Amino acid sequence: MTDASLQPAELKEQIRKTAHANRRAQEDKESISREIMARFMALPEYAAAETVMFYVDVRAEVRTRFDLQGALDSGKRIIVPYCVDGELELFHLENMEELEEGAYTILEPRADLRLVPEKQIAVTDIDLIMVPGVGFDSKGGRAGHGKGYYDKLLEHARLDTPLVAVAFDCQMFPHIPVQSHDVYMDKVLTQSTTYEGIGRTPVNPK
Repeated sequence: MTDASLQPAELKEQIRKTAHANRRAQEDKESISREIMARFMALPEYAAAETVMFYVDVRAEVRTRFDLQGALDSGKRIIVPYCVDGELELFHLENMEELEEGAYTILEPRADLRLVPEKQIAVTDIDLIMVPGVGFDSKGGRAGHGKGYYDKLLEHARLDTPLVAVAFDCQMFPHIPVQSHDVYMDKVLTQSTTYEGIGRTPVNPK
């Protein structure tokens, strides 16, 4: 439950806490994640895209790592993000051996490959972006971890590039309070439902 009397920033933080707890308690994460990933890879937007960004899961997020190999085998150009000094950089992943465990056992592109020119990708080169998050609503409103990494990246994505979030059903909320820097998703996929978001339209923070 959330308290609607709270200010938007406070309400969003309460939603984050509830969503984190829900996600940690989610049973059968592996099998449900495979269902969600299958739904993502069955999208017409996925079929049409040549270059697709996947995130690499951490902690209790929808697991993506088990489906990365299948995506690589499909012939699409697969991009994964990694964080450097509070900014997301993008890496062209060509095989799973290019990932290694970094801080907090997070799978990241190998440090010795990150500066290879052909591995560095601009967000404007991407045709479809998979977006993680902590909580979502049916309009595509998103609550991340509060650091703005994805908001800063997505504001530079092409307007014709679909933004598709993946989440467990337990991460859905009636309403995510938004602020001027927040970006709505075009779709949110869970194991049971595809929500059509409003996408990148002007946001009223009130």
